[in-house]
Amino acid sequence: MRQLLPAATLAIAATLATACASDPIRTGGPYPPRETQCDAERARWAIGREASGDVVEEVRAATQGSAVRVIRPGQAVTMDFNHARVNIHVNERNAITSITCG
Repeated sequence: MRQLLPAATLAIAATLATACASDPIRTGGPYPPRETQCDAERARWAIGREASGDVVEEVRAATQGSAVRVIRPGQAVTMDFNHARVNIHVNERNAITSITCG
């Protein structure tokens, strides 16, 4: 049993080292280069407007985001950070309340 403990410890350490090395945040990840980071300030004009398909696309283009999601009240969303994604927060009437990146 004493011989297995060091081997198990080494196996766990190797697994953790491999996991950290393949971490997309630490290695650059599957996201576009930082030059394409979205800029939510460019879409402030949309706050208060209805989040129709056309407006959502205009917000995506204005912010230079490569992805967009509309977040409704109480909706569960992933907490992963994607610097090229624009988040459009709406109220129960589908009016845009805020625009963020991430």
